[in-house]
Amino acid sequence: MLSQETQLNPKVIETLERWHGVVENKDMETLQAILHPDAVFRSPMAFKGYESAAAVVLVLSNVIEVFEDFTYHRVFAGADGLSAVLEFSAKVGDKSLKGIDMIQFDEDGLITDFEVMVRPFNGLQALGAAMGARLGHLLPAYKGN
Repeated sequence: MLSQETQLNPKVIETLERWHGVVENKDMETLQAILHPDAVFRSPMAFKGYESAAAVVLVLSNVIEVFEDFTYHRVFAGADGLSAVLEFSAKVGDKSLKGIDMIQFDEDGLITDFEVMVRPFNGLQALGAAMGARLGHLLPAYKGN
């Protein structure tokens, strides 16, 4: 039920602004600074998340390199003020895709959970193949239960 306009926590807004700088400048130092140490990355290719800030940095630093023509289009705020959904588009090779980043934050504005969903299937396949080639041998060490 949406009876009132949802507003993001000011610390979340600050983190989202920093996140956009991370993407624009491929700034992994800032990414590390906005992640909770126990952050989890949830891939569109795997059911279980990858646990720890190190896992999130590993995945996102690589996906930033894999995506071409990456653009955010819209931001949706969660009712709790501590979650946001960012709609994006990108290309992987000759495949275009659309997706969302569903991000959960703590009260200090640190990212605690970063979940990605992607469509269409052929875009997801291209992304999975590219990321698997880069990280397939490293990611199992971060797999959650």
